[in-house]
Amino acid sequence: MAHRDDAVLKNEHNVVTLTTESKVRYFVVQIAGLVARRIICHTASGDTLKRGQRFGLICFGSRLDLYLPPETRLVVAKGAKVRAGSSILGYLDGAA
Repeated sequence: MAHRDDAVLKNEHNVVTLTTESKVRYFVVQIAGLVARRIICHTASGDTLKRGQRFGLICFGSRLDLYLPPETRLVVAKGAKVRAGSSILGYLDGAA
């Protein structure tokens, strides 16, 4: 099950490292669930992504982990419902 803490070790997963123009790095981990077990990623090393741009999908849902730097100013509350590509989760210092 994708919600388990050890899912990233057992399930198919994909890590995307993003670096802003001001050199702030953060990571997105796509984790497939038990049924789907399929991740599609439309980005490659060196690609430039725009704010809100979709870069892939996890078939039949599952889980996405976002690893932000400690200095990130979060604006989303724990347990809040968010939408991919449109919800603002926080602001990265130095990355306007």
